[in-house]
Amino acid sequence: MKLTSLKFVSEKREKDFNKLNIYTAEELCRHFPRDYLDLTRVSLLRDAYHNDLILTKAEVLNVEVNRYARRPYVKAFCRQGGYAFTAIWFNQLYVAQKLSAGEYLFYGRVQNKYGMGCSMNNPSFERAERNANLKGLIPVYSLSGGLTQGVVRYAIRQALAKISVASVIPQSLQRKYSLMPLKEAYRKVHDPQNRDDIIKGSARVALEEYFILISAFKVIKGGRDDARLNHYSVTRSEVDEFISRFPFSFTDGQNAAVNDIFENIRSPHAMNRLLQGDVGSGKTAVALAGIFMAVKSGWQAAMIAPTEVLARQNAALIQKYFPDYSVAALTGSTPTAEKRQIKRALSAGEISIVCGTHAVIQGDVSFKKLAFVVCDEQHRFGVAQRSSLTEKGEGCDVLIMSATPIPRTLSLIFYGDLDVTTIKDKPKTRQEITTSIVLPKKYADMYAYVAEQAKLGNQTYFVCPKIEGDDEGAVASVTELYEELREKMPHVRVALLHGKMKDKEKNEIMSAFKAKKFDCLVSTTVIEVGVDVPDATIMIIYNAERFGLSQLHQLRGRVGRGSKKSYCFLLPGADTEEAAARLSVIKNSADGFEIAEADLKLRGGGDFMGTRQSGRILSEIKNLKFSVSVIFTAKAITDEAFSGEFDTKTLSQIAAQKYESLKNVILN
Repeated sequence: MKLTSLKFVSEKREKDFNKLNIYTAEELCRHFPRDYLDLTRVSLLRDAYHNDLILTKAEVLNVEVNRYARRPYVKAFCRQGGYAFTAIWFNQLYVAQKLSAGEYLFYGRVQNKYGMGCSMNNPSFERAERNANLKGLIPVYSLSGGLTQGVVRYAIRQALAKISVASVIPQSLQRKYSLMPLKEAYRKVHDPQNRDDIIKGSARVALEEYFILISAFKVIKGGRDDARLNHYSVTRSEVDEFISRFPFSFTDGQNAAVNDIFENIRSPHAMNRLLQGDVGSGKTAVALAGIFMAVKSGWQAAMIAPTEVLARQNAALIQKYFPDYSVAALTGSTPTAEKRQIKRALSAGEISIVCGTHAVIQGDVSFKKLAFVVCDEQHRFGVAQRSSLTEKGEGCDVLIMSATPIPRTLSLIFYGDLDVTTIKDKPKTRQEITTSIVLPKKYADMYAYVAEQAKLGNQTYFVCPKIEGDDEGAVASVTELYEELREKMPHVRVALLHGKMKDKEKNEIMSAFKAKKFDCLVSTTVIEVGVDVPDATIMIIYNAERFGLSQLHQLRGRVGRGSKKSYCFLLPGADTEEAAARLSVIKNSADGFEIAEADLKLRGGGDFMGTRQSGRILSEIKNLKFSVSVIFTAKAITDEAFSGEFDTKTLSQIAAQKYESLKNVILN
């Protein structure tokens, strides 16, 4: 159903909805609230802390339009009893037309950080008298253009009344598991009468989404047990001899992983294995042992990584441990003539091992006898990309590596086609990282310590959540921090790195940092997967509460790669109980899997398998809060649906469509 068929949705408003990727009434109903206004709890500004998200009532006295650094903004001067505050909207000039003198309800984040007066940046607002009859919980939606909360709420109410919402779960299973009708769940989410409605409605909507997602995995992966075509001649004693070349002893976890791979290559079926291990657990060494099994048996092997720097690091490592074999690095920056030569040699079987990036996946790259494929940091590759590589061989053994710890129960659900090996122990030589939470009053001491360490040859990462800050002033900007650090530490060499840079520039900066041409690297999370920098001993993370715990742990693992004592400083941007609870987990634990479990409990299934780790897979339900048990219920229902008792033709078609949307996004 077209959006313009809804009352008050003009062509202009339709375009505003389009900016939110909403094109139909059905999609509008899946535009779930990002929050709720509790109209029974109107807070006083004088009782609010900096960064608190509150609903408050105040009188607007005056409204003016100004500009700052060429940015237009609307400023409202307000009063709450004898307490004055300002509300500011950046790049939203239409607000000036909608505000006039009188009482309003404001919903937003309080700013009173420096004792310079109280303000709210970009708050939602509605006239107080218009809400006289509104009670309970009112949904708050993400907006775009000239859309207002009132317009979105009214449009969604209309859409829900007109469209049909049918579950794809078989009716008998809906009855067995006492599932509420899906349309009723939508109504509870969009128009809750109480908190219980939100919880139950969100859980039901999420269950439907996970049911389709897990069904997609089942349909595509289902029963895949490729017969072994590539037979290996390597012996276990030869593998042990190869392992003995390393300057360290393998841990029990590494040895167990090598055993798993060795058993796989001797089995009648091709290997399809996920090797997960914490940062620094030695997954790469295990992968090299697997590569050895292939090339020693006369086959070719390929290892792909998400960045050129990491690919070339892997190539250098392989050249060190495989001196008797031909090794090549193939990346986007490889000179054309060299690319041509490498491709010819791979096709002729003259190169045994290739390390590269997406360049290895290109259609004009062929192998004579590819048998073993390693995907390093696999969460940066889409399904289609990994498939493109494995299809270059016949019946390839696949080893997928991930340093993002996933609770085993979830990995079994979402990697149902994979054998899972987990390395939990770490090499004894791995340095323990001391983690501390640093408050603003200690920033000066921290910067002085960084400058002191730079003189000693130790390097520092500074990480921000965004390239540019937000208009609320609550998020650190990587570009602004870069300029600030250059001013605060003039004798320290500071570099800037972020995702909007070209790959060549990013690679050059990372290589220069590793070569110690810079003391500090100010970056976004693009360094989450990166090269080993042995002299990087300090990790400083701004707005740390805005990252997932597993991501914080991954970032922390960028330091402590050498023999020097290392530190991680977490800088919270919000002073809340939730932020304190989450950061204390990181401070007190170095076990990535323990942290992942805690992350799962604290954030729920919606965030854990949401946009950061799953690309766009679950973007529609990312705002919903529900317990992780919903995922396991969805798994149980899916298993029953595909047990053979039900006609799954329609479900399989829906699942296949879902899978198409997954091909180029992250799966963990």
